[in-house]
Amino acid sequence: MVVDFHTHIFPDKIAKATIDFLSRQANIPPYTDGTDEGLLLNMEKGGIDIAVSLPVLTKPSQFDSINNFALKINAKYADKKRKIISFGGIHPLCEDIKGKMLFLKNAGLTGVKIHPDYQGEYIDHDGYKEILKCAKELDMVVVTHAGVDYGFPNSLPKCPPTLAVKVIDEINHDKFVLAHYGANADYETVLNTLAGKNVFFDTSFTFNQIDKETFIKIMEKHGADKILFATDCPWQDIKDNLETFNSYGINKESADKILYKNAMKLLGIGE
Repeated sequence: MVVDFHTHIFPDKIAKATIDFLSRQANIPPYTDGTDEGLLLNMEKGGIDIAVSLPVLTKPSQFDSINNFALKINAKYADKKRKIISFGGIHPLCEDIKGKMLFLKNAGLTGVKIHPDYQGEYIDHDGYKEILKCAKELDMVVVTHAGVDYGFPNSLPKCPPTLAVKVIDEINHDKFVLAHYGANADYETVLNTLAGKNVFFDTSFTFNQIDKETFIKIMEKHGADKILFATDCPWQDIKDNLETFNSYGINKESADKILYKNAMKLLGIGE
């Protein structure tokens, strides 16, 4: 069993244009066509059983369309052996955040994705704090981009470790996930500032940037029970990432937690 906790898909009619745009903006080649079928092919190639899709609202007005797509994906794959599970999306400037979070919970969505860089606010913005407080009350997962985003090469990260740690300590939500191993491209600060805190790290877009020794140091300090295998597909290849992780020689108990056990608990599903 392997769960990829961080992937992206788009509706068929906009997938190609969206992938082309994002690829040019970040100067990163894609490994799928951005559709759910493209993700499924990459999952099959890599031997992944479940992939979590994380949509991003770049403006509040996208709430209905993006979350309707998420619900359609969940319905499509509900009875499939190889599953795509979509989270919802929410923006910190949405009106009635509490009502919207309750709607997503009642619609059956397990969690939400936020992205401070694409949403134009720092992680300590009141809107993000409200999202996290609601998620804590509703027992929902919140995944945030953390660290550098290559789509914004001339901007400071809007979720750096120094701000993330303040939000973690203030809200203390047990189902908060910092993507990209705590902070993309800032692993030394992660080790010194975030490792050991009450937060999950996912490994998306990490294995092509981090050395084995640093990965293991962070894992040992933070704890394998707070790490989630993830790739950021289509911006990474699932098979390549899984092979790199397996090459680290992590003991089976810890590896199983990272590859699927932690994810299954957060998703609220059995093995």
